[in-house]
Amino acid sequence: MASEPFEPNEWYSLQRTLQTPSHISCLAFGHAGHLFAGSDDGSLRVYDLSTFKVIKAARGLGAEVSSLVCVKRSGSELRDVWLASGRRVIKLQMDSPKMIQAVDDALLVVDLTEEGQEDDVLNELALNTNKTHLAFSMDSGVVGVVDLATKVVSRMKTKHESLCDSVKFIPDRPREIVSGGYDTALLHFDFHEGKILSTRKIPPYAVVGGMALSPPFIMSTAISSTGIIAAGTADGRLLVGCGGHKSPQTKRSKKKRSRKWEGLDSEEEVIIKIAEGPVVALAFEDTGMLTLSTLLGVMMRYEVVIDDEEGSVSLVKVWQQETQSVKKVNALVVDDKRVIVGGLTAEGNGVFEIWKKDINYSLYGLPRRK
Repeated sequence: MASEPFEPNEWYSLQRTLQTPSHISCLAFGHAGHLFAGSDDGSLRVYDLSTFKVIKAARGLGAEVSSLVCVKRSGSELRDVWLASGRRVIKLQMDSPKMIQAVDDALLVVDLTEEGQEDDVLNELALNTNKTHLAFSMDSGVVGVVDLATKVVSRMKTKHESLCDSVKFIPDRPREIVSGGYDTALLHFDFHEGKILSTRKIPPYAVVGGMALSPPFIMSTAISSTGIIAAGTADGRLLVGCGGHKSPQTKRSKKKRSRKWEGLDSEEEVIIKIAEGPVVALAFEDTGMLTLSTLLGVMMRYEVVIDDEEGSVSLVKVWQQETQSVKKVNALVVDDKRVIVGGLTAEGNGVFEIWKKDINYSLYGLPRRK
């Protein structure tokens, strides 16, 4: 793996490793104390992170659970969940008296297959902040949105030329989504009109004296609460675009406020080579810190440093660690206290690891805890 020397200023220690009967395919936090884990055998488990025990589950969902979105509901500590399973979107109410639910217990099931595309499957779901629309991406390259009030499904007029792995809503842009695909493209849509607003095609990695081993398929994306976009590629690169970043306007700032989200502007991005293999999972925190993992379990955290006065952006690596039991990574989630990464072991079992943030000893002039 390509890695530049760096001085870590964050530390995480492995708190717990939990195995599951089948591969972990996706992860999501409920509230801070609950972890939702989907598997490739069509099952879902909800863990209490104080006891590390399963408190609710669902099984027999028909296909791999490829994505999860948890939704807070008044009067319930357990989140409701939207999940993608095969070609269907399923909503479950997890505070049901049943310990283990099935598709028959779902509040809603929406089949998103188009005629003639019966083999198509869902990859990622995203819920807007108003909880009114659910976006989805599919193997066929289709990007769409479900209006949750009317159950009307809208598909974008343009689709990716290959598999579409990810889709995200843009914060504070109620009509806009951005998707990433194996066609190396990021597409920015107005989903009400179904039209493209902007695009960014990631160029091939230039290798001196040789050829790149893999095209820059877009394997993962994340968008911060301030409008920064990150994308991880199959050839081990990380793109961070700051053209849509919202920051306090100062008299000395060179950047003017824009009425448009310009997150795909190539003049306000940085692309760096961080690994020899695919970057398969990305997650922003509210602080703007970016956490990621490669397919083979190298986890990294970067601080995105934006100088509005100079109009520049840089990435500062603050932590790197390899997973212990997860030999192939499928999913990653973070909060202010931990990093949780899931996938499968070398033997092919499902597994996830919980890494807990240690005190930043360097702030206090103390040696790192051994």
